Amino acid sequence: MGLFSSKKEGGLMDVIRCDEQEYLVWKWRPSGEANSTTKENSIRYGSSLRVKDGELAVFVYKQNSEVMQDFIFGPHDQTIKTANFPILTNIVGLAFGGSSPFQAEIYFINLSGNMQIRFGVPYFDVSDPRFLDFAVPIAARGTITFNITDYKGFIKLNRLINFQLEDFSKQIKDAVTKYVKGVITNIPIDKGIPVLQMERKLLEINDIVSSYLKSRLENDFGVNLKGFDLSAIEVDKESEGYLELRKVTAEQTTKTTIAQTDVNIKNLEDLQAINANNLEETLRVQREEAQRAQKLRTETNFIGAHALNQQTEVLKTGAASLGNMGNIDSSGGGGGFNPAGIMTGMMMGGAMGNQMAGMMNQMGQNMNQQMNTPPPPPQIQYNVSINGQTAGPFNWQQLQQMVQTGQLSQNTHVWKQGMASWELAGNVQELSSLFGAVPPPPPPPVG
Repeated sequence: MGLFSSKKEGGLMDVIRCDEQEYLVWKWRPSGEANSTTKENSIRYGSSLRVKDGELAVFVYKQNSEVMQDFIFGPHDQTIKTANFPILTNIVGLAFGGSSPFQAEIYFINLSGNMQIRFGVPYFDVSDPRFLDFAVPIAARGTITFNITDYKGFIKLNRLINFQLEDFSKQIKDAVTKYVKGVITNIPIDKGIPVLQMERKLLEINDIVSSYLKSRLENDFGVNLKGFDLSAIEVDKESEGYLELRKVTAEQTTKTTIAQTDVNIKNLEDLQAINANNLEETLRVQREEAQRAQKLRTETNFIGAHALNQQTEVLKTGAASLGNMGNIDSSGGGGGFNPAGIMTGMMMGGAMGNQMAGMMNQMGQNMNQQMNTPPPPPQIQYNVSINGQTAGPFNWQQLQQMVQTGQLSQNTHVWKQGMASWELAGNVQELSSLFGAVPPPPPPPVG
């Protein structure tokens, strides 16, 4: 049969449109017949085509065993002309005068509608990778929503002729059921989610399954997964596998808790031992430093006294020499009274007296300064109980800083070497000055 049939085979002027309310793919049939026939596909050139907004009309032609397609997007309401159909321009020849019927199948595809399918996956076994011997039955249910965005991909993957939405939905439902089951089965291993926590991880699992489904539905069916709602994950809590897994995990948790407690106790003991060693070493260093300081002060006092004795001897010698100066004979004769010598001795004696007085005064000041210099304050070292843990020891400056930061108060327990037991800091007389006096109340308001 040729490309065009005679006018007797049909090809009446038609209004080509889709009046269906809910559909995904709908084929236009002018004769109302269910089967696709040549007569049914004979379309009169010049018929009116109406495509609503959100619809796509697909004209499928066959020429020389090759399938060609024209796509008309809505809204569209015009007479079929070659200007509107690029492929039709090459099909309808001048020999037919532009009036003979042509062969084409016309499909309307709903691009704006969303299709929703409910699915349910009956109980299937899921195993925790830590306890593979105890499989737990799990069921899942939810809904998927999809639409058509890549219409060319959809047409390529699906046979449009005699398209049945019910059959198509069943195919997608079966595929979704298979995919959901496969993903959930592997989630404990792939994502590290324990089987007994899968019910609480519903939203996280929903996102995992949705991401997996989207590419599969596009590649297998040419539809866009617009929404996936995993409404429930149900665990058969009466099953033997569930009860055994609960028992095993409870025992494992108890062992882990005990082991962690033992570790914490060991860490506490090690910390206390380290603090005790630190305290002992600190006290030893303090004793040695105190002994060195006392020895240094003793040596300093000894050196000062020795220097004073040496200078005293020098002055005594000078004084003795001064007493003999009265016998100096300045004339070169024999002995006798010598007034000039006496005057010289008096001048030298005054100078030596002044020097001796200055030296004594300086020595007295140095010794007085050394004697009046107070000894260094004792090194206070206290351990402090912070949140039930022993910390320290801390010296006076560190304790002052702790009071300022609020880490140390009168109600904080403290202890140092020599104390029989821990005591509140407010009860230790030695620490009373750390906390100071109670501030006065605010002044009365001005009347």
